[in-house]
Amino acid sequence: MTGYHRPVLLAESVEGLAVKPDGIYVDVTFGSGQSSRAILERLGPEGRLFSFDQDQDAEANRIDDPRCTFIAANFKHIRNYLQFHGVSQVNGILADLGVSSHQFDVAERGFSTRFDGPLDMRMDRSRGLTAADVLASYGEDELADLFYRYGEVHNSRRLARLIVQSRTQTPITRTEQLRELATLCSDTANRNRFLAQVFQALRMEVNGEMEALSALLTQSVGMLKPGGRLVVIAYHSLEDRMVKRFLRSGNLEGKEEKDFYGNPLSPFRLVTRKAVIPSEAELAENSRSRSARLRIGEKTNIVKTS
Repeated sequence: MTGYHRPVLLAESVEGLAVKPDGIYVDVTFGSGQSSRAILERLGPEGRLFSFDQDQDAEANRIDDPRCTFIAANFKHIRNYLQFHGVSQVNGILADLGVSSHQFDVAERGFSTRFDGPLDMRMDRSRGLTAADVLASYGEDELADLFYRYGEVHNSRRLARLIVQSRTQTPITRTEQLRELATLCSDTANRNRFLAQVFQALRMEVNGEMEALSALLTQSVGMLKPGGRLVVIAYHSLEDRMVKRFLRSGNLEGKEEKDFYGNPLSPFRLVTRKAVIPSEAELAENSRSRSARLRIGEKTNIVKTS
């Protein structure tokens, strides 16, 4: 586990779960296991924890504790896997989105702009398209759209055009190749940020990260017991906006419904009115935490009637 990943806002997120000793909790992004271990420290002998991670490397960090069950799967399947284990409702769900330090630091994974390696970027390397597959098969418009939507890349169309032109001569299979093409579209002052945005957009597309988050949020309403907590740490404005909208309204569209008297019908009470951000001390220790935004919602007893 040493050096695998340092969770951002660890104390704040576990505190936000309001762990009950006999409760059932889910850590949908296990990674190094540090968040799961922090939850287990608060659980009593009757408590249960289910930890999800689709990355095969995370399995090496499995916790030897009878209260903890590791599930090697994407968290978008949370309901099905918990039902398989005989669980229909839980007291809390923790999601620390994004990429672990370990994934960034291993060149062969293809996540980082710092190393040359194969353009893979799959969190689950047993399935799906690699980043190289996306660059080889998507049309110019598709590439431009994904770079703009997930990376906010300002000249995404120029980059997409360069990729399509370049791949007719040589397949783009290495991170260094993508770096070179992206560098042609960036200015010197903002080059590192631009490269990070390009790689982020491609990674989010490869792993279907927004679709997985949507699935998790929509399933959480029925899976949380009244008083249960949903705790989410997002690192991208699209993710954070979706979480914020969902916690306020109970739906992905952000449509706030009210009863006859004008009272909101959201299935969540906002525990944090504003997003919690890392402290100056944490930012000094871990620069990767800079974009983190933590939001917490508590399941209410509100039942909508049609």
